[in-house]
Amino acid sequence: MNENILLVDDDPSAIQLMARILAEVGNLRFATNGEDALRLTQESPPDLILLDAEMRGMSGYRVLDALKSRPEMINVPVIIVTSHSESAFEVSALEAGAADFIAKPIRAPLMLARVATQLRLKRLTDQLHFAAATDGLTGVANRRRFDESLEHEWQRGRRGGDPITLLLIDVDHFKLYNDRYGHPKGDSALQMVAKALTCAAERTGDLVARCGGEEFALLLPQTMRLGAEHVARRVLKSVAALNIAHAASVTAGHLSVSIGIGCYDCESACWVTDLAEARFVGDDRRLSCTAADLVVAADQALYSAKRAGRAQFKLQDVSHEMPSRAGKKDSFPNGFQRAG
Repeated sequence: MNENILLVDDDPSAIQLMARILAEVGNLRFATNGEDALRLTQESPPDLILLDAEMRGMSGYRVLDALKSRPEMINVPVIIVTSHSESAFEVSALEAGAADFIAKPIRAPLMLARVATQLRLKRLTDQLHFAAATDGLTGVANRRRFDESLEHEWQRGRRGGDPITLLLIDVDHFKLYNDRYGHPKGDSALQMVAKALTCAAERTGDLVARCGGEEFALLLPQTMRLGAEHVARRVLKSVAALNIAHAASVTAGHLSVSIGIGCYDCESACWVTDLAEARFVGDDRRLSCTAADLVVAADQALYSAKRAGRAQFKLQDVSHEMPSRAGKKDSFPNGFQRAG
């Protein structure tokens, strides 16, 4: 396995030395100042960072503070590299959040050993996090990961003025399916539906999650309503193509799904193109919209799809006048409202 390693040092000769030592360990990237290091980690988080403590301009400790303030970087190990070998410097590096400490002059065997240790720990940590965020039956994301991803993508979209849509997907008459064919067959059907959803979500940034029972979610960052409707049609087609017999269904002779689309884009009533400007002018109507409203919109759209006969999708905009604003209990993050 080739991990991605970021080398950060304002001394090109130090970077060249570390690069020679680690040439066979992983894919290497380089930065000669703190600003470039932060930019590179935003473009693609590495698996390990070797960071010079005493760079000109933005010091290594300031870079470390900035890295550890970002959720996606919290579990990325950082090895501080410095010309100081005193124990006080090592303690300060560890207290600042560094995973390890290497004193200059760099010795190749020591660097290789410490890098190997941190990469091994990172792999184990990633495996644990993946297991904790994965639904055991279907292999897609679980509710916990969905909740975290939804909030993260909502906030990122609001800051950047990007649209976001959410598909809530419910397997039609699934209780009848379990009653007729048995729970093992039901589990197999859910696994097949999850694979169909994963195939329908073509982009790496899209997230398929099982949110409980026969309920799934498909989170589509940077996607407007037309794109979401296209994905919904693909989901309906993919699930129908599974041709899973469902003799007890009153909708179709095969397993089908109903889809509700919650949409937040430039046509939405509470759309914000510039979050800072909206805050400046005190536009409370638009600022009040939250990720919870996106869930409510999708849930209500799902309810509409079911009332209309199932095996179809409906779309609803996020609005500052969603029922959750009118005294009803929010469906996020503690549990979806049942669509019925």
